[in-house]
Amino acid sequence: MVRVRFAPSPTGYLHVGAVRTCLFNWLYARHHHGKFLLRIEDTDVVRSSEDMTQIILEGLNWLGLDWDEDLVFQSERIPLYKERAEELVRANKAYYCYCRPDDIQQRKRGKEQSWMYDKYCRTLSSQEKEGLESEGRQRAIRFSVPKGETSFRDLIHGPISVKNHTIDDFVILRSDGLPTYHLSVVVDDSAQKITHIIRGDDHISNTPKHILLFKAFETSPPKFAHLALILGPDKNKLSKRHGVTSVLQFKEQGYFPLSLMNFLALMSWNPGDGERIYSLEEMIGAFQLEGVSKSSPIFDMAKLEWFNGQLISQMSAPELAFYVKPKFEKDGLWREELEGGKKDWFYKFLDLLKERNRFIDDFVKRGRPFLSDDFEYEASAVEKHLRDERLSELIPELSLVLSKLDGFSAEKIELELRNFAEAKNVKAALLIHACRVMVLGMAVSPSIFDVLELVGKEKVVERLNKVRLN
Repeated sequence: MVRVRFAPSPTGYLHVGAVRTCLFNWLYARHHHGKFLLRIEDTDVVRSSEDMTQIILEGLNWLGLDWDEDLVFQSERIPLYKERAEELVRANKAYYCYCRPDDIQQRKRGKEQSWMYDKYCRTLSSQEKEGLESEGRQRAIRFSVPKGETSFRDLIHGPISVKNHTIDDFVILRSDGLPTYHLSVVVDDSAQKITHIIRGDDHISNTPKHILLFKAFETSPPKFAHLALILGPDKNKLSKRHGVTSVLQFKEQGYFPLSLMNFLALMSWNPGDGERIYSLEEMIGAFQLEGVSKSSPIFDMAKLEWFNGQLISQMSAPELAFYVKPKFEKDGLWREELEGGKKDWFYKFLDLLKERNRFIDDFVKRGRPFLSDDFEYEASAVEKHLRDERLSELIPELSLVLSKLDGFSAEKIELELRNFAEAKNVKAALLIHACRVMVLGMAVSPSIFDVLELVGKEKVVERLNKVRLN
């Protein structure tokens, strides 16, 4: 059975790169009817926090990325890591290191770039060790890297091989008794029977070390797949300076979980069916690591907005009403009749506005003139579309024509406006743009004729007569 894991450290917010890694692990497990595990790697006691752990869990719950077994905290497994490290010492696969930071700095002085740990403590005699311990020297445990070569086939990048002499004898247990990442991750992946490790390709250099540890523990290594890191628009590694901090930031900004997951998945994975919104079921059914690109994707916020807009445009009016109602209530625009006698009108309003909206908040901003007379007129729209001197005579006449319409449908409104424009020998666009600004206060909207029908004859005539024209 496929068993994968997502193992964030609660030393900072859950960022989008980590979320993509989590999503790909989750999709892989679900596609293969396997298990997806969540592990909190909180052995960095100074930087880890319970608050960050809760933020991580809140983000995953918001996205719907559920896990299948009990949550594991590495901080509760410290004794196990110590035991496994000592096991390697007893098997002569690791050794105690008494080197102090100052000792190492002195030995590497002048050759910092090329220096690797010189195995100084690897050949200490029993007497030398006893002497150092009698001084009260603290000891770490270093892994004894064997001679030879370490190779593996990355499921995304293909074959990778490293000469072991390029790997120094790395620390697996610090002198304070806490494990390094290398030890804890291998011990836990082994204990949890992880079959596939899907993580960022900044870990490729760690993988040979981990494979050596798996073999030292006489455990078969999992299969590895390393995801190319997400880059910002400037082609540098995505970071806070690009305006992206936490996954919950997207929740606050009005993005839907499915929009974000489509965006993160499709930036580096091709399901082969064109660019569109995929349901979770569709993504699960199609997901294969073979379709994941080796190249680093670019984080494009405009593309994310497009995905969010696509999702909104595909929602039914009742679905949208669920999200829009709290926003309208907060802004003082909600009326109970929108769920009663004006429900059909409200649903028509949502269907009309959704094609141009990319966020639920857009329904408040662009919908206010439909529900209230308290709205602002865009200065640029007024300047561009209401300064023609002819409008001071044309608009009052058009208002009178519209007021006499029997049945205020979009079709009748359009017919009357175009006939009026032809009779006055002006372009219909002059009147269309002016009506849009006078009725809605903005330069851009859905079809003006559908808009006028929804606003209603009384309000349309009132607003056409209200706005002063130069």
